[in-house]
Amino acid sequence: MKAFWTLATIASLIGATASCSFQNSKDASQAQVQSQKPAIAVDVAIATLEAPEGENEYTGTTAPIREVSVTSRLEGRLLNLNVDVGDRVENGQAIAQLDDAVLSTTVLEAEAEVAAREAEVSQANAAVGNARAQVERARLQYKQAQADANRFTQLAKEGAVTSQSAESAITEARSAEQALRSAAQQVTLQQQTVRASSQRVLAQEAIKLREQERQSYTTITAPISGVVLERVSETGNLLFAGNEVVKLGDFSQVKVIVQISELEIGKVRLNQSVDVRFDTLPNQKFTGRVRRISPVADPVARLIPVEVVVSNRANKLGSGQLARVQFTGRQERQIAIAETALEVAGRPTQPPTNSNNSSQSAKLETDTKSSANTEDKGEPKTGTVFVITGAQKEPRVSAREVTLGDRRDGKVVILSGLEEDDRIVIRSGGKLQDGDAVKLSAISEVK
Repeated sequence: MKAFWTLATIASLIGATASCSFQNSKDASQAQVQSQKPAIAVDVAIATLEAPEGENEYTGTTAPIREVSVTSRLEGRLLNLNVDVGDRVENGQAIAQLDDAVLSTTVLEAEAEVAAREAEVSQANAAVGNARAQVERARLQYKQAQADANRFTQLAKEGAVTSQSAESAITEARSAEQALRSAAQQVTLQQQTVRASSQRVLAQEAIKLREQERQSYTTITAPISGVVLERVSETGNLLFAGNEVVKLGDFSQVKVIVQISELEIGKVRLNQSVDVRFDTLPNQKFTGRVRRISPVADPVARLIPVEVVVSNRANKLGSGQLARVQFTGRQERQIAIAETALEVAGRPTQPPTNSNNSSQSAKLETDTKSSANTEDKGEPKTGTVFVITGAQKEPRVSAREVTLGDRRDGKVVILSGLEEDDRIVIRSGGKLQDGDAVKLSAISEVK
C-alpha cells in the first residue's frame, strides 16, 4: 500500500512539471507571436475632463474691471504723448504734455502780485509801530500835564499862583488826554489796515495756487494703474477741456458678462464661486465670483446679464478673450471617453469550436450573469480599455480595467482607472491584445 502512494506522488509531480513546462512554452510562444505580429492601425483619443451631466457652460468676453477715459482739463496744444496701446502705466505716471507757455506767464504775474500785497502788509505793520510810539509819547505828555494841573491847582489854593494859571494847566492836561486817545485810535486803524492787507495777500495766494494748479494740468497723468486701451488723440492736436487723450483699463481683475436664461437664473446667486476657463489658457483653471445680476432681462430672448469677476494677479488675462463660465464650480469635472473604446476591448463573439471553447463559453455566460447581478445590486460597472504605452516611435497598447459611470451622447464617464491626458484606443483595424504593437492613424489626437 505504501508503494502505491509513493507511485501516485511521483506521478502527480511529473504531471505538475509537465503542466508548468507546457504553460511556459505557451507564454513564450504567445510572446514570440506578438513580437512577430504586424502593428495594428488604431485611432487614438486623449482622455479629457468634461463637465458633469446637467452642468451648463456659458460663454462671454473678457473686459477690464473698469475703464477710464483720460481727458484734458484745459485748452492747449498736445506737445507729447509718450504711451501707446498695450503699454502698462502706474497711477500718477505722466503720459502726455500740453503747451504751458501762457499759463507760466499767468503764474509769474500772480506771484508778483502776491509779493506786492506782502509789501503792503509790511508797510501797514510799520505804520502800526509808529502809531504805538505816538501813543507812548502822548501818554507821557498826558502824565506830565496831569501832574502840572494838580500842582497848579494846589498852589492856587495856597495863593501862590493865580487861579488863571491853574485853569490853564488843567486845560493842557485835558488836551494831552485827548491827544492820547487820538493816538490810540490811530493804532487801531493801522491794525485794521494790516488785517485787510493780510487778507488781500491770502486772496492773491489763492489766485497764485489756482494758476499753478492750472499749469500742473498741462502734464496729463494716469488716474489709475492699468493698460492703455486706445490712443484717442495725437501729438500736435489742439485740445479743449474735456477732450479725450487715451483710454486706460484696470486689469487687476477682469469681468465677464454672460447671458443666463430666466429658467436657470434661480441657480445663480451673488458672490457665488464659479469655474472659468479661457481658450487662450486651456491648461489653467480660474475661479470667479458673481458680482452683479442685472434686474433687467432682454424682452425678446429672455436672457439676464450676469457679471462674473476673475482675479488677474499674474496679468495673463486681457480684453476680448473668450471665457467659458460654469456656475456649479463645486462639482468636479469627470473623465469621459468614447463608448467605442470599450467595444475595441470587447470579448470575442465567434461561436465556440470545441469542447474547451464550450466550457469557456459557459463560464463566460455565468460570469456575464454574475456581472449583471452585481450591477443590479448597485455595485460599480467595470470595463477594459487599451491605453497607448511605450516609446513614441514604437507605441504599444496596455489593457486597463476601468470603473464606468453614466453614459451620454456616445460617451461614457470613467470613475477610476484613467488619468487626464491618457491616450485611449477608440477604434482598431484588428483585434488587440495586451502588449500588441500599434501604429497611430493620421486622425489620432496628439498631446
